[in-house]
This record gives sequence, C-alpha cells and structure tokens, in this order.
Amino acid sequence: MRRRFVVYGLIGWCMEIIWTGLQSLLQRDVKLVGKTSIWMFPIYGLTVFLEPLCVKLKQRHIAFRGGVYTVCIFIIEYATGSLLKKLLGVCPWDYGKRRFSVKGLIRLDYAPAWFVAGLIFESLYHFLVKSGIHESKSSFS
Repeated sequence: MRRRFVVYGLIGWCMEIIWTGLQSLLQRDVKLVGKTSIWMFPIYGLTVFLEPLCVKLKQRHIAFRGGVYTVCIFIIEYATGSLLKKLLGVCPWDYGKRRFSVKGLIRLDYAPAWFVAGLIFESLYHFLVKSGIHESKSSFS
C-alpha cells in the first residue's frame, strides 16, 4: 500500500504540473511553466483508498465510473482543502474568485478534468496490479 501511495502521489504531481503548464498557454506563455505544492503529494496519494472502489466498479460503464471518481475527487479536494485551511490558515489552491467555485475549495467546472483523472488513476491501478505492485489488503509495505 505504501508503494502505491507513493506512485499515486508522484503521478498526481506530474499530472498537476502538466495541467498547470498547459494552462499557461491560455495566457500565451510558451514557457509552459507548471507548478504544484508539496502538500499535493499526500493528497494524490490518498488515491490508494479508492482502490476498493475501482474493484467494485470494474464492470460498470465508463461514464458511471468516471462520474463516481469525479464525485470522490471533489469530496477529497473539499475535505483536504478545508483541513489545510483549518490547520494552516491556507490552502495550496484558491478558487475563491472563480465562477463555479464552492467555498474556494473546489471548482465544478473542473469536473471533466477530474473525470479523466479518475479514469487515469483507475488504469494506473490496474497496471500496478498486473505489474505486481499490489500487496494484499493486510500489508502496508
């Protein structure tokens, strides 16, 4: 579980850096500078706790699975953002001035991106299982 936590954290970081780098194109910044926060590593690592959901949803339609992952990601984003604001007084992301923001912690217009991200992490999970980077539920190694 620890190894997969690290893999999910690293892949999440990479996806966020690519996402923020590509968003700079909207400002016509061809440097494509991407960024993330150290706090995001454990947040993306929490994907490991969605693995049982991946197994349960395996036979469901892709649209249903993506929708479920989107809702889960919104819940995790809202909960971790709220927790960081409570503990630190700040959150690594601030969507407060965005049109579809919910308390500055989630952006509903990001639903398509989270839909795709959820399916990417689902594919990554299945790849990790096939690769043998999948320990039994009782181990944390």
